[in-house]
Amino acid sequence: MSTSALAASPHFKHGGTPVCTIATSGSSASVTCTASLTGLGNADLHINVTVSGSAVYQCQNNGGQTAAVQNRVLEGPVTAPTTIPASAIKNGNVTFTTDPAVLTAPATVTGAEAGCPNANWTGVNPTLTVTSIELSIEQGGNTFYDCTVANPTGLTSPVSFPASC
Repeated sequence: MSTSALAASPHFKHGGTPVCTIATSGSSASVTCTASLTGLGNADLHINVTVSGSAVYQCQNNGGQTAAVQNRVLEGPVTAPTTIPASAIKNGNVTFTTDPAVLTAPATVTGAEAGCPNANWTGVNPTLTVTSIELSIEQGGNTFYDCTVANPTGLTSPVSFPASC
């Protein structure tokens, strides 16, 4: 019977700490993360990027007129998994870019959710902001990195993560 060997100390290479890029377009945001690791063993690498955010809507009445509001509607979290096969890890090293985690706000919400003056209004034209990114990395069932960067008013791309949390 064979078993997968795991290295004793997976860690980020010098200059290879995680950086996540946010691409936002109105009601949608896509987040990908890149990093370089060393000290890995001979097993698949599992990476999860979890994204949360908030959307600000305009209020629209039955006559089609709109008014700005400041009520934030929470969106997410949404998680995108990425698997790096053991065969892609060379001498305990790998550089990766995750699959995109895509967060999307609904095109409309109720007037109450959007903070509109009354129930006759509808929240429309959302503008989405990413407020939290969690990056989790595990190999062989051992999570060796799990870190969250958050800002309730919104994160600005690129988002740099610390080497350890």
